[in-house]
Amino acid sequence: MPYKILLMGASYGSLLASKLLFGGHSIHLVCLPAEADLINAEGFKVRLPVRGRKDPVLLESRKLPGKVTAGPATGVNPGDYDLVGLCMQEPQYRSPGVRELLDAVGKSRVPCMSIMNMPPLSYIKRIPGLDYKALEAAYTDARVWDNVDPNKCTLNSPDPQAIRPPDGKANELLVTLPTNFKCARFVEDKDTAILRQLEKDVEAARFDAPEGKIELPVKLKVYDSIFVPLAKWAMLLAGNYRCITRDGMRTAQEAVHSNLEEARSVYNFVFDLCVKLGANPSDLVPFEKYAAAAQSLTRPASAARALQNGAPNIERADKLVQLIGRQKGMTNPAVDAIVALVDSRLEANRKKAAA
Repeated sequence: MPYKILLMGASYGSLLASKLLFGGHSIHLVCLPAEADLINAEGFKVRLPVRGRKDPVLLESRKLPGKVTAGPATGVNPGDYDLVGLCMQEPQYRSPGVRELLDAVGKSRVPCMSIMNMPPLSYIKRIPGLDYKALEAAYTDARVWDNVDPNKCTLNSPDPQAIRPPDGKANELLVTLPTNFKCARFVEDKDTAILRQLEKDVEAARFDAPEGKIELPVKLKVYDSIFVPLAKWAMLLAGNYRCITRDGMRTAQEAVHSNLEEARSVYNFVFDLCVKLGANPSDLVPFEKYAAAAQSLTRPASAARALQNGAPNIERADKLVQLIGRQKGMTNPAVDAIVALVDSRLEANRKKAAA
């Protein structure tokens, strides 16, 4: 049965959408007016590398079995949908229109799946034994999550990496690391059943290439453990946030491999913290596997680019991990240094914006 799916955010969201469209589902993307006009007129395009193939495949939404539309955050009734995907960066959820839509999503009790690097506060509340109030400082505005019930919220680890091509249009996406989306189950079986069906649809998808029907990378994998998506945390702190330097930025490849031992120390600290929270080590990704993947990450992470461009707020998974660590009696000097550096860069950006 085709589902109606609402995805808030068309940039990274179009990668997930490109996979779900193979199952014949209807997807509505919430995005900026110029993006919406382009998507409604032309659809969207995702270039996806396939192992053993010289050229990437081009997924064009209009040629896939499902249907895609796009529009603004206003005038959307979440109750019309079977599933909502949160695909924007965390600071965007407090912006006018988006904030009200997220509130309506929470009140509608439609199951809500995040593919944000920064887990919604509602999802963190599914991890037992934490002082959730003390973690609010890591969020741009913790209040936007008040009406999103943890029982209706799950996290889908955004492991695949994708960028807007520098010379491309706003409806184009280039996948740079075609790994899998890894999603935790919902609390309720009927909500999880939607994820299981989407998982099957993505697994069954085949692309009509000149050489015949081929299997595509970037699967959707659903797990019973709520800790599997937290595997991304170690990657974020050892790579993404270490792209940020005092006066600029560097690539994720440089962040990891210019000081491999520090990267390993940060990574293993976060890994150990996740195990202390309740993760099985097999839920997580070993450092060696991440370090090998980081060799291909030849651009600075989005957090570093946003800071460089003067952003007054970015996602603070670094601070969230630090605060959770402190609650568990765990600290790491390199993590503390990352948080302090991001704090100072954000303060400088805010002062500049206010001047």
